[in-house]
Amino acid sequence: MFDSCDSTKDVQQSLWRSTPLNLPEVSEPDVVRHYTNLSQMNFGVDTGFYPLGSCTMKYNPKINEEIVPQFNGIHPLQPAQTVQGVQAVYDFMDKALAEITGMKRFTFLPCAGAHGELTGLMLMKEYHLRRGDTARTKVIVPDSAHGTNPASAAVCGFDIVVVKSRPDGLVDVEDLKPLLGPDIAGIMMTNPNTLGLFERDIKEIASLVHGCGGLLYYDGANMNPLLGVVRPGDMGFDIMHLNLHKTFSTPHGGGGPGSGPVGVAERLVPIVDVPKTSGFHGNFGVILRACAYILTIGRENLKMAGPLATLAANYIKESLKDSYKLPIPTVCKHEFVFDGLADGGDVTTLDVAKRLLDYGFHAPTIYFPLLFHQALMIEPTETESKETLDAFIDVMHLIAREASENPELLHTAPHNTPIGRPDETAAARQPILKYSFD
Repeated sequence: MFDSCDSTKDVQQSLWRSTPLNLPEVSEPDVVRHYTNLSQMNFGVDTGFYPLGSCTMKYNPKINEEIVPQFNGIHPLQPAQTVQGVQAVYDFMDKALAEITGMKRFTFLPCAGAHGELTGLMLMKEYHLRRGDTARTKVIVPDSAHGTNPASAAVCGFDIVVVKSRPDGLVDVEDLKPLLGPDIAGIMMTNPNTLGLFERDIKEIASLVHGCGGLLYYDGANMNPLLGVVRPGDMGFDIMHLNLHKTFSTPHGGGGPGSGPVGVAERLVPIVDVPKTSGFHGNFGVILRACAYILTIGRENLKMAGPLATLAANYIKESLKDSYKLPIPTVCKHEFVFDGLADGGDVTTLDVAKRLLDYGFHAPTIYFPLLFHQALMIEPTETESKETLDAFIDVMHLIAREASENPELLHTAPHNTPIGRPDETAAARQPILKYSFD
């Protein structure tokens, strides 16, 4: 047995410390109170409304969290016959997600949404290479796309070709046509797009891209409003990823946890498991939560998610369009974009976002998409009550009045949070990631 008293007898003298280890001396109650207090300073979906556009920060049923710990003891290298229940979950989710999306098969290797994008693009490349078509080196990306789209395509070795949007926010089909040719591997799109608008020309776009030999990739980040209404496979998409941690209710943020399973159409089934982007299936806890979500609400209620998300977004948009600039005044889906205040003077979108924190609401996504200078993207999701939406609307109107009557109040916001306005650029570029002993 290991003898702690003799633990240093075989260690070389030159490796011994010359000074005591400088660690903070704190009691257990102090440690517990410290981290408990820190947790109460944070903002989360369990403490307030989180209308973060394109991120679908919706409420996560607590039954999900009760189920997952029962599987904490499994290990990916244990004998297959001991994890047949786990395999049954994967098999069920494969069939369920295929039915929901109109795809034929799913792979669960990807560990996040962007990881799923990379996996899907690797499948796109493999499909063309297996046909001996080595000339397809370009991927088309709309100018309104999520930033991960061109990044993932570039990582996969593709050149990026940008297709422009029309003034109504939709892909310009006339701009797309001359971009198509024998060098196009495919196009990456999300529908509804990043402005929350349904691409009405999707069938024509699919026909054009398929006509030149390319594939359609669906970014599943905006799948939330389509649940029970439209399937990407029926629109003509060949490959897609789903963000289980968004559409199917798993807590996320701060880098994880995530899961980005990739679905493919019939002709790509033979290669769906080819890209080895992960040593094992992705985050099983996330997949299990999504499974619990689907089984709990059932087929009929799952069909309500998309329409309710769309109703909530349009309700907020129509209620606030007189106080905030609405650049595209049409029916939206799950999210929409304002272009700053209607009459805000020098008050910026950042000022509005910071002031919202004083009233107990998390800020929406700001300055994205890049199509509008003062973009403010709002996504309420289907899980919020009308009372919560009304409270948010009232505060947004109040902030618009404050911007007109007392703009300095917004310039110096937030006033009621643990810290004010940190240097966010420095925090991102020069993060402090370890404890300093100085």
